[in-house]
Amino acid sequence: MNYWVPVCFVQLQYSHLQSNSDIRERIKVRARELGFAAFGVARSEAGPERAALGEFLARGYHGDMAWLETKRERRGDPKKLWPEARSIVMLGAEYTPEAPPRKMLSQSTLGTISVYAQGRDYHNVLKKSLKQLASEIAIQFGAEVKVFVDTAPVMEKPLAARAGLGWQGKHSNLVSRDHGSWLFLGAIYTERALTPDAPERDHCGSCTACQAACPTDAFPAPYVVDARRCISYLTIEHKGPIPQDLREGIGNRVYGCDDCLAVCPWNKFADHAAANKAFLGRAELAAPDIGDLLDLDDATFREIFSGSPIKRIGRNRLVRNAAIAAGNSADPRLLARLRPLCDDEDPVIAEAAAWAIAKLTA
Repeated sequence: MNYWVPVCFVQLQYSHLQSNSDIRERIKVRARELGFAAFGVARSEAGPERAALGEFLARGYHGDMAWLETKRERRGDPKKLWPEARSIVMLGAEYTPEAPPRKMLSQSTLGTISVYAQGRDYHNVLKKSLKQLASEIAIQFGAEVKVFVDTAPVMEKPLAARAGLGWQGKHSNLVSRDHGSWLFLGAIYTERALTPDAPERDHCGSCTACQAACPTDAFPAPYVVDARRCISYLTIEHKGPIPQDLREGIGNRVYGCDDCLAVCPWNKFADHAAANKAFLGRAELAAPDIGDLLDLDDATFREIFSGSPIKRIGRNRLVRNAAIAAGNSADPRLLARLRPLCDDEDPVIAEAAAWAIAKLTA
């Protein structure tokens, strides 16, 4: 999601006399007031992540995410996205969970949903705050701005690392010394030159907890993810049948996976009380019954997941995921809910249901 704010309002008098450091500090204070827990500034220039992206794509680790390939030039260089940009304000909103994210993995008849998707859609929440901050930057400091929240060709994690918010851990996600692995990221590109932050250095050391925790061995090397084996990719982005050799590792995860994030030792410094209240999880999404998910039709799916990021994947992918979870449940009571799905109009669901039935009756 991007949002452009032109300089078309009356700007603060004498704003051109303020130093970039003063402007930066005022933006930082306002960002805190708007609920952002982390703030930093990076220069709008290509970094080493461009080469890493090229290798990632060359190895096919992006799977079906063709949009990563088609927009690789703009993704790898902020100037390709907006040539006038001089600085990038990176912002983080904390969503530290109250309970351990992996506590439901042993409850085989209940689905596990990634922490980020249990509350309101973070795209909408962040967009509102980012647009507010961006508008104030445009009005007060006479600088055009553009806002991006996840869906544009922006490499938020490397940019956040360059802006000093944290570093990219061995699980490839951002890690913060103050907020662990629990930050939503947003970006404001601006034509105004602001004093940049120093990049945060890598503090992973010899730790391999995130690598060892992955149920499907999605890390061919530290700092590298093969999305084709990642449960988050398989249950969210991937539209076709899930490879059979990866299904058992999915367990009861019906939307996303937090394992590599949850085991990071830096999470001990994250504070649930500091989390943005807009991201608090909905009780009905904390542990949905797998049988109920199998019974979903389109209308019920849209009603339940309205305002949730889960709505994006549609009923069919969620029911496919629930069928895989049912097959892993070892609970024959789910057979009655699975059998009607063998005649589902979606052949991917029908195949997943047949697989689950075979597994439960073996």
